Amino acid sequence: MSRKPVQAQSGERSRTEVNFDKPQLLPQLFGEYDSNILALEERLGVYIHARGQRVVIEGSAEAVAHAREVLQELHSRVIRGEDIDTGLIEAVIAMSSEPPLTGILRSEVPEGSGAGNPPIMIRTRKKTIVPRSVAQTHYMRELVSNDMIFALGPAGTGKTYLAVAQAVAQLITGSVQRLILSRPAVEAGERLGFLPGDMKEKVDPYLRPIYDALYDCLPAEQVERRIASGEIEIAPIAFMRGRTLADAFVILDEAQNTTPAQMKMFLTRFGANSRMVICGDPNQVDLPGGPAASGLNDAVRRLEGVEGIAFSWFTAADVVRHPIVGRIVQAYEGPNA
Repeated sequence: MSRKPVQAQSGERSRTEVNFDKPQLLPQLFGEYDSNILALEERLGVYIHARGQRVVIEGSAEAVAHAREVLQELHSRVIRGEDIDTGLIEAVIAMSSEPPLTGILRSEVPEGSGAGNPPIMIRTRKKTIVPRSVAQTHYMRELVSNDMIFALGPAGTGKTYLAVAQAVAQLITGSVQRLILSRPAVEAGERLGFLPGDMKEKVDPYLRPIYDALYDCLPAEQVERRIASGEIEIAPIAFMRGRTLADAFVILDEAQNTTPAQMKMFLTRFGANSRMVICGDPNQVDLPGGPAASGLNDAVRRLEGVEGIAFSWFTAADVVRHPIVGRIVQAYEGPNA
């Protein structure tokens, strides 16, 4: 592994070595043709050179310390069986700019206890999901400790995906008996007109993102079997009226496109031994009246501070899709919006 050194960031030049105790995992860490290392060099302004299990990092003192921390965290994720990709690298870099990584990904070790709590994660049939931003870390904690959670922020921050993953995990373990996924059937700025087919075929296009998250957490045959048996129900919000949703994990997606009356109706469906997650972007309202007509914005105003209801806020910095998505969100919602 030998390349032309990357121009280091400003500051006193520094050099450090990192020795990894599982050298057989280094090819996964470095990526094909060292693509992960190249990404780190470009992103952090350092030069990384590996020989055997010894990795040398050169650059400014601050950049070297940052790269060392990110590299060690990525290595620990490889050990846990995670795949390293550009999105994960960006997420770990962003998280390492916050408080120390060990304080974010694992609870701090209580003094004198000699051990810490296990990493935050959600286990499903197909994968183990770990947080990719600080906000996701806090959100995943809320998902296991509160009965009603509002997840608020731009697209691509993992709000619905993590809620579906947690719901699947609880369905698998028997903590809940049903998984109910809903969203309003509101067109995003365009008129689709008449849609052919039965009711399911008419509403499925609106619910596609929820199906995608389900298939990512469960084998396809299990999804179909559980939908057929009623364990998993996917329906527009209009179908919730008059029901009491007990022993269920209930998720409302695209909640910003509900009216205040719909939101009140949905929230009051809450039943015994249930958990409810309401996901939405307060700034991306497709209703004719805009944000002022949104039931989500109305609910946040009324319910923030109410005991038993948690709020998780996401920003453009928490977008875990391609890095350019975060920059697009910032451009549309920044001071020049």
